[in-house]
Amino acid sequence: MNTTYISLISKQLSLPAQRVKNTVSLLDEGATIPFIARYRKEATGSLDEVQIADIQQELKRLKEIDKRRETILSTIEEQGKLTPELRKRIESSWNLTELEDIYLPYKPKRKTRASKARDLGLEPLAKAVFAQNNPDTEGLAGRFLSDEVPTTEAALQGARDIIAEWVSEHETARNRVRKAFRLDARITSKVARNKEEEGAKYRDYFEFSEPLKRCPSHRFLAIMRGESEGFLRVSIAPDEEKTLDLLFDLFLKGNNAATAQVAEAVRDSYKRLLASSIETEFRNAAKEKA
Repeated sequence: MNTTYISLISKQLSLPAQRVKNTVSLLDEGATIPFIARYRKEATGSLDEVQIADIQQELKRLKEIDKRRETILSTIEEQGKLTPELRKRIESSWNLTELEDIYLPYKPKRKTRASKARDLGLEPLAKAVFAQNNPDTEGLAGRFLSDEVPTTEAALQGARDIIAEWVSEHETARNRVRKAFRLDARITSKVARNKEEEGAKYRDYFEFSEPLKRCPSHRFLAIMRGESEGFLRVSIAPDEEKTLDLLFDLFLKGNNAATAQVAEAVRDSYKRLLASSIETEFRNAAKEKA
């Protein structure tokens, strides 16, 4: 039996470890929740069906995290990038979101704007611009011109694309955006074009906006149905400029031309990559809660 599971479940549910251990043993043997609650009171300390179901759910969650961890370790190891420090971080994490954030820079990617820019040899330019030490961005970019990169603006665009990807994969940046969503996100819905009559049953949500944390489950589910049926356009997002300020504070180091390039890349990263990624997380979490 995995003693780490027992310890984590006990702590998460504020239940004595021995009761959790006995319950997990019974569940692993195939006993049903009603059977355990009714006939194994002496083993579980009279846990009720809700408590046993909570243990079962936590056990399932931890097993899924372990399975994902194995995949992440294997993938990074195959790339030859699994350092002892990185392995330790991955093996010590029991938070799936944190694990995915750690994995993100190593995750195999489809062809992206950043990967195309790397193929053009623009990563050294991105690093130089991101450092914000040399204000002569035109001079820096001029060293990277080629048949495929004919202008300094094309070179700087490629560098910004790479920086945008770095920002979107940065753990602290992702957590700052998550915090902004958690504290400040609003769910907004509008009627889809030319759907006013057909989608009349959703008219209450044709021009609707409310803080996500105050949106009751029944309303959230109704809005999601309206979106899935094609009658509503829905977004979940915090105040964009306030969230960008959190990212600028993290990445902007000076006040020169290179800093302006980084600021543009950060803005692009948030609007094109980060916001949609974190919105998906919060949509899924809200659906589960509902």
